[in-house]
Amino acid sequence: MEDLSLHILDIVENSVAAEADKIEIRIIEDKKKDLLSVEVLDNGAGMDNETVKKVLDPFYTSKTVRRFGLGLPLLSEAAKAANGQLSIKSKKGEGTKVKADFQHSHIDRKPLGDIGQTIVTLVLGSPEIDLIYVHIKNDHKYSFDTRKLKTQLMGVPINSPAGIRMIKEDLKKGRK
Repeated sequence: MEDLSLHILDIVENSVAAEADKIEIRIIEDKKKDLLSVEVLDNGAGMDNETVKKVLDPFYTSKTVRRFGLGLPLLSEAAKAANGQLSIKSKKGEGTKVKADFQHSHIDRKPLGDIGQTIVTLVLGSPEIDLIYVHIKNDHKYSFDTRKLKTQLMGVPINSPAGIRMIKEDLKKGRK
């Protein structure tokens, strides 16, 4: 995967497959601390301790469609390549938290990528999910919450043209 937004997309798709109905993406960029942190938290099925230990093995997957589970192992390697680390906390029946930390200035740190398009893709693909996205960049905080957008849309589907337009407008505000 070329950028971190694709890793986020993969992790959130795993959360949806684990039957999460609320998923939070947190990105913290702190240049003073030279840190980029990416977290995905969900309220899905969760994993037992044995499974958590296995998910970083590229030859382990719980999916029946393919024989390899490369998403988390590749993210772990990307974090290590940028003086960072990956941690996974999960509890069966309660959900999972995946956190990857990177040295922000490291030459081998992957770019964040088009996180706005990733959010749009996630909402279109799973409009029933409550998706919260928080991005803190130094002293600026931006948050996006599909629950608020759904309320503003007053019954119009969030994946309708009007909903997509609102999502894109909201995400543009976050880039400023």
